Amino acid sequence: MSRTSDWPLPPDSLRLLLPPVLLAKLAAHPLSRDLYPTSLGHYRRARDHQMSRDRHDDHLLIYCSEGVGHLLADTTEGPQALRVGSGDLIWLPPGMAHEYRADHEQPWSISWVHLRGDGAHWLRQAAGYDASPLRHWGVQHALLGGFTQLLEAGHSGYRFQPYLLAASRLRALLCQLPLLRPLREGGLDLDGLHAYMRENLHRRLELAQLAAFCNLSKFHFVNRYRVLTGRTPVQHFLHLKIEYACQLLDSSGHSVAQVSEALGYDDSYYFSRLFSKVMGLSPSAYRARLGEGRGGA
Repeated sequence: MSRTSDWPLPPDSLRLLLPPVLLAKLAAHPLSRDLYPTSLGHYRRARDHQMSRDRHDDHLLIYCSEGVGHLLADTTEGPQALRVGSGDLIWLPPGMAHEYRADHEQPWSISWVHLRGDGAHWLRQAAGYDASPLRHWGVQHALLGGFTQLLEAGHSGYRFQPYLLAASRLRALLCQLPLLRPLREGGLDLDGLHAYMRENLHRRLELAQLAAFCNLSKFHFVNRYRVLTGRTPVQHFLHLKIEYACQLLDSSGHSVAQVSEALGYDDSYYFSRLFSKVMGLSPSAYRARLGEGRGGA
């Protein structure tokens, strides 16, 4: 197994090395033997972090969420010197000698995992990695959350089941990469934007606020969003609001005025017009129809 960095950990970082007995179980179990972690961690603003390996016998993923790093990799097309920035994911396969370090001025924050299993080779190709070990996916909640879930196994006392779950989560994380490609190419973190919308259903976010969240002008923001989704961002935000309104009408005793207020609309008549435009009937008619159909599946 490739050795991990012995970089001294600050209080807000974590490094997990799986013991040999646990690794043997993961390598033998039918649910994990083709893809499982051997070590993993998270380094926060890793000043002076560096590593060099001439011999490398597993896969290594390094996801940079902030700051800058520098990578030198001995690829099939010759040595590549690469600058690593926020949103970049490095995938170093077995046999690729490499060295990397955090930038002195802007040290990177990284999540990382060493992994083994035949499934990793196929997933690496599916994610579009060829000779270069670096791709830019952007800072996406799906990836950050995936690495965070992997590290949850670290509070189990090396029990097998949490690490078996980590192996499953690792597969799910890697399977997301081909699906994230349109988000990268479109220049938008749709997962992050949609999470922001869902967190603000009680507000009336304007187009300018949504564009500012993505650090884009309103013109470029609307055009990129429409290409990726087929609708405008304001339409999607409205549909999220109406979807939530339906849940409130179905599961609470709130009046239409109270539902309107919960969604940030002071004028319940205006809210009713928006609701009717999306659902084809008024909020009151929607609730009445639900009452008529009680008892069905």
